[in-house]
Amino acid sequence: MIDVDDSPSVRALIVFRDDDGEIVPAFVEAVADAVRQGDTGRVRELVSDLHEADQGALLEALDADLRPRLIGLLGDDFDFAALTEVDDAVREEILEELPTRTVVEGMKDLESDEAVYILEDLDKADQDEILDALPAMERVALQKSLDYPEGSAGRLMQTDLIAVPPFWTVQAVLDHLQTAADLPESFFEVFVVDPGHRLLGHIFLDNLLRSARDATVDRIMAQDRRLVDVIDESEEVARVFQRYNLVSAPVVDEAGRLVGVITIDDMVDVLQEEADDEIKALGGVRSDEEISDDVWFITRSRFGWLFVNLLTAFLASAVLGLFEVELQKMVALAVLAPIVASQGGNAATQTMTVAVRALAMRELGAANAMRVTSREATVGLFNGIGFGLLTGIVASLWFGDWNLGIVIGLAMVVNLVAGALGGILIPLALDKYGADPAVSSGVFVTTVTDVVGFFSFLGIATLWFGLG
Repeated sequence: MIDVDDSPSVRALIVFRDDDGEIVPAFVEAVADAVRQGDTGRVRELVSDLHEADQGALLEALDADLRPRLIGLLGDDFDFAALTEVDDAVREEILEELPTRTVVEGMKDLESDEAVYILEDLDKADQDEILDALPAMERVALQKSLDYPEGSAGRLMQTDLIAVPPFWTVQAVLDHLQTAADLPESFFEVFVVDPGHRLLGHIFLDNLLRSARDATVDRIMAQDRRLVDVIDESEEVARVFQRYNLVSAPVVDEAGRLVGVITIDDMVDVLQEEADDEIKALGGVRSDEEISDDVWFITRSRFGWLFVNLLTAFLASAVLGLFEVELQKMVALAVLAPIVASQGGNAATQTMTVAVRALAMRELGAANAMRVTSREATVGLFNGIGFGLLTGIVASLWFGDWNLGIVIGLAMVVNLVAGALGGILIPLALDKYGADPAVSSGVFVTTVTDVVGFFSFLGIATLWFGLG
């Protein structure tokens, strides 16, 4: 057994998560019991030293009625940054239950980007109520950030930063960093601006510490900097961070004035949200659906896309109706037809997933579309030949008819090639005309493989056996 410090922080952290990183149910129940009993001391002993992310996870694990009571019992020990770690629906429920004074006091200690993240999903009336209660300087800064378009760099940026004039010496900058009371909680660099607050350059902290104390800032600053425009979309900013391995980037307005800074932790969240949205879209699920949403909301959000799928399913069934006579004459065709359609759909989904991901990452475009399309069609052909032979042999042995094996083998080749082409051409076409390929591709690709699969198999069978 390992001896550990018996302080509340150590005890809380030890029992909070198991080896797989999951919340320990016993810990959640212990906190819930303490909240129900109104035991402030016990609640603070268990929760106050948890990281903001762990406090957020705990909030999600608790029953809805216990969440605001927990925050009330914690008082100043509750880190309001934890509200940025919970689902949107959970956060909105908590904010509706908390007194405005509690929310205002908690938001005073947040970085500006965290405060905006909490405020932006609230109704305008709730936003105004909270903003009106904040000090004037904080209110103006937050309102300005909220005025930028949703999903823009202006919403993500942190307005707290360090900017110095070019004539300062390194010693003056270091003295400022040691004595200033309003510095950001964490930062990586110092920005250099002119009297109009237009960005001139930047100095990373390691370079600042290694420079001569009497050197002026303009001599050691770097000017080659990847600037972010305040209205740039967050996904584009994230790709810039990824492409150039940035840890932070200055944000400028249309006049080139420095208005904020975006850091890598913000970009990690953006990339995670983008990946989450893409995965949901591929399954026909709305991007704003959360694990905490109620049954009625989820039912309504999924109904529309399922209805579209139903219509396309009727189209595939109509193809089967064209071969009603043939199906009645040879039951084996009805048994084997779904195999062709299903295998083509699976192959198309593989190609579609790669294509949608490449489009999202800007790795697929006009410059290489023809080459990638040709490659995917060739892959579909080779897989079609392989699975055509395999399926043909199985079907021949199953029904004792080698002609049937030849028919399904040929149909398999046709449908896997069609699936490969549909899996890449449909996302490319949707992207070209401004539609989100992640949202719309699946239903169209499935329709193509179902229709082509049924039509090719039954059509080849009709010609091969001379049915009808």
